[in-house]
Amino acid sequence: MDPAKIRELLEEVRAGKASVDDAVAAMKHLPFSDLGYAVVDHHRALRVGVPEVIFAEGKTPDQVAGIAQELARTGQNVLMTRLSEDAANAVKIAIPALTYSKLARIGTVEVAPIPSLSDRPVALVSAGTSDLPVAEECAETMRMLGIACERVYDVGVAGIHRVLHKQTIFAGSAAVIVVAGMEGALASVVGGLVEAPVIAVPTSVGYGASFKGVAALLGMLTSCASGITVVNIDNGFGAAFAAARILRATKVARGT
Repeated sequence: MDPAKIRELLEEVRAGKASVDDAVAAMKHLPFSDLGYAVVDHHRALRVGVPEVIFAEGKTPDQVAGIAQELARTGQNVLMTRLSEDAANAVKIAIPALTYSKLARIGTVEVAPIPSLSDRPVALVSAGTSDLPVAEECAETMRMLGIACERVYDVGVAGIHRVLHKQTIFAGSAAVIVVAGMEGALASVVGGLVEAPVIAVPTSVGYGASFKGVAALLGMLTSCASGITVVNIDNGFGAAFAAARILRATKVARGT
């Protein structure tokens, strides 16, 4: 249950449209539900503004479906990351409303409207086509968080004129997320061009000495462009959440 639903319920009690017992019944599963194999955190939306997210990798389809059904039962939107196609097919049998992105490995169930976090989009930049699965994980996560994104794909430093051509997009963006593998240099280039917050996502794309993303991670961490935020390797989800925290804090600071 999120803050908006809590306020709506309390307003109904104050207006006499719902009884105290009704309110207690609606909130009786806060702060969590114990399913045996998982303890579903219904209090998370109240604490951080976003319901619990299901990391599907390593869970059985039945476990993913059970957690998703419990979240949806309380009126919360459901986001499942690292969801395989086979698992998604099984989950869809239990939850027909499931939407699945094969490229992003993201499953979603939209139960409630998603409020917008910003009147400006976040620019989502990828170095190469091989980085798209991570970039699309980020895009799908941002969609569920109420963040519009402007995709700027395949603009890596091997053809640096491509990213320079997109500076007008960056100028109108609330933040920029840069997804890159190999040596991860694109994050430094973008970080030296824009004023907005820059979040860098190293990917495991590259030949042997890239060490499955470690080279890009270290390159981004040691960037000479000041103030870049760096998330873990292939963590498009984490980058989207970082952007959401920045935008939410900005919104609160402006009193909007």
